Amino acid sequence: MQKLDMKTPNFTDINIEKLAALFPNILTETKDENGKLKKAIDFELLKQELSGEIVEGTKERYSINWAGKRESLLKANQPITKTLRPNKEESVDFDTTENLYIEGDNLEALKLLQESYLNKIKMIYIDPPYNTGKDFVYKDNFTQDRDEFLQEDGQKDEEGGRLVTNLDSNGRYHSDWLSMMYPRLKLARNLLKDDGVIFISIDDNEVHNLRKICDEIFGEGNFITIVSRVMKTGGNKGRYFSPNIDYVLVYAKDLSCTKEFRAKLSDELIRKVYTQVETEGIRKGEKYRTMGLYQAGLDIRANQRYWIQCPDGSFAIPNGKNFPCKIESGSKIKPTEEDGVWKWIFEKYTSELDNNNIIFKETTTSSLIDENGNQSKWNIYNKIWLNDRLRDGRVPVNLIDKMENRHSSAELKKLNIPFDFAKPTELIKYLIEIIKSENNDIILDFFSGSATLAHAVMQLNAEDGGDRKYICVQIPEKIDNEEFPTICEIGKERIRRAGKKILEDNKALKEPKDLSNLDIGFRVLKIDESNMKDVYFTPDKLTQNSLFDTVDNMKEERSAEDLLFGVMLDWGADLSSSIQTKTIQNKTIYFVNQNDLLACFDTGINEELIKELAKISKDEDIQRVVFRDKEFESDDLKDNIEQIFKQVSDGTEIRVI
Repeated sequence: MQKLDMKTPNFTDINIEKLAALFPNILTETKDENGKLKKAIDFELLKQELSGEIVEGTKERYSINWAGKRESLLKANQPITKTLRPNKEESVDFDTTENLYIEGDNLEALKLLQESYLNKIKMIYIDPPYNTGKDFVYKDNFTQDRDEFLQEDGQKDEEGGRLVTNLDSNGRYHSDWLSMMYPRLKLARNLLKDDGVIFISIDDNEVHNLRKICDEIFGEGNFITIVSRVMKTGGNKGRYFSPNIDYVLVYAKDLSCTKEFRAKLSDELIRKVYTQVETEGIRKGEKYRTMGLYQAGLDIRANQRYWIQCPDGSFAIPNGKNFPCKIESGSKIKPTEEDGVWKWIFEKYTSELDNNNIIFKETTTSSLIDENGNQSKWNIYNKIWLNDRLRDGRVPVNLIDKMENRHSSAELKKLNIPFDFAKPTELIKYLIEIIKSENNDIILDFFSGSATLAHAVMQLNAEDGGDRKYICVQIPEKIDNEEFPTICEIGKERIRRAGKKILEDNKALKEPKDLSNLDIGFRVLKIDESNMKDVYFTPDKLTQNSLFDTVDNMKEERSAEDLLFGVMLDWGADLSSSIQTKTIQNKTIYFVNQNDLLACFDTGINEELIKELAKISKDEDIQRVVFRDKEFESDDLKDNIEQIFKQVSDGTEIRVI
């Protein structure tokens, strides 16, 4: 029977296998630190495979490089043996919520999430340190022990990692920041769905470098835009200009799969622009606005310069020098850069005309020309219906000017949460809305801070009836506050208070919504050392003095719930899955996501219980079953488990830890 390895994936080995499948000749062998043979890649052969000419050495190429780049790539691929331990006391609605709050180093969290959430995240939003010369950055080193960490400068967290202030006097000022961001973004990309999108807030200190590493990680062809955001107006800070804007970089996982973005119309826009009302036809009573069928600056395209006949029998065409020879409706000519064009081809125009969506207005300031080369007395417009725009939305612009940081300060003040520099929830809600997020979409923030994203997701779900889920990740960075000693404590309390306030505000409405299904809970999971004793991972280092450690390979202080979440991680189960417990033959049995996983970690597992669990597995179509390795009544029973299940429930996979 196979054992679960209880490690995150080794992406180096996975990538070697993928490359070897494409180019078998590049596979070679090398020796590891213990002198044992292992698979490796002949990179010179790989270069040759990917080149159309003979590779004779290193050539200059366009790329971004910095001190520590290779190490940051290794950090992304390096497996860890950490786990996530549930904390029910700090959670809200632990048994029913589908939201996650992960406390710990976000690089480790991203590694731990790889199997459970690979290609499952619809949207990522992060607001990382801007590297202003005062920010903390993560110093990732998985090879140092705790004593070495204690000897170094900086702030050590409870997980054994550390945060240090990245001063602009540091000789590796940009390099350290890039080395922090690169592996995290690389792992984050794996989690995005094919139509997923990532939004990254940043200011002008690192926006240029962030663009370059994102081009490398996500691919330059998946770049969407850089949004400028007004974070404040006015101010006297700065030597030359007062900094009033920051940026949001936007990348797709695969742009060919990504839906076009659409923004909702604001109440102000509706009130000021959609002022005309239809008086006849099937759309009588509907509001609309008009837009010129010809506008300066339209892209010059074939089939879009033609004559249109006006109500008085004259013909009109946009300004330009070239005209169709035939003066008749629809007669076309290929336009040049000197010619104006209509925004539609003729067939689209006639269709809209038939649907009563075209308006001719007499004017003395027309930008059209008649058939005699004189200024036309007509302008031509099409109707843009409010109901259509409310349904489809509008293309968002890459300038956000109404979601300033002062709005977030007001939000936090209402919740009595002490935190500076948070982003406003309206910004996160807006980003979620423009990607046309659907029910059950998962939104991730692995620089969670005060948990603005969690607040925004709950608020948006309350407003539009959505069922989106969130995952927040935050390192327990210490702060100078007696009530909230770490940022994690601030984030968790904000979610608690925000959830209650959303429900209270709804009750105060004249027509409150039914929010009985609104998920305002969250499941707290904390990154910790593995549930397994060290000997589980390094049996070759077993000594006579450590033989007793092999009797039980689990750490004594770990609970059954700890083991369950370790198994869920290793087996790639959704960490927000429902968990039910049943007592069968005086043993506690866990059912994860109904039939996805059955687990029993109690002692004294006998044949009678095994047979009953096998029958349950068949009746309820249980996919996977796991037990503790040492808890069977006999070794013979452990050897026969697979055979018992095969006879009763052949499709069920069995594992032990």
